[in-house]
Amino acid sequence: MLRIKKDDRVMVTTGKDKGKVGVVLRVFPRTNQAVVQSINVIKKAKRRTQKDQQAGFVNLEMPIHLSNLMLVDKKNNQPTRFKISIMKDGSKERLSVNSGEAI
Repeated sequence: MLRIKKDDRVMVTTGKDKGKVGVVLRVFPRTNQAVVQSINVIKKAKRRTQKDQQAGFVNLEMPIHLSNLMLVDKKNNQPTRFKISIMKDGSKERLSVNSGEAI
């Protein structure tokens, strides 16, 4: 089971964006990285092409390592650790350590 999934609210624990909260847009399990909305943004010069007629600088969200992210608890909006509990039907569920509620 992946630690962080798409559409999770996460907080950055280290780096230039420390303390910022965002939503996970994409996860790359092979490299243990995720793209988070408005986190780790860079400016890239974009050339004019036939497909995109507008040239200039574009803001891109780059991947950040999963070890630098922490899930945010829905109840108190604070970063939290979680544990995995196995339900009676065999499915797994992530539970917040602080509040005990499902993430």
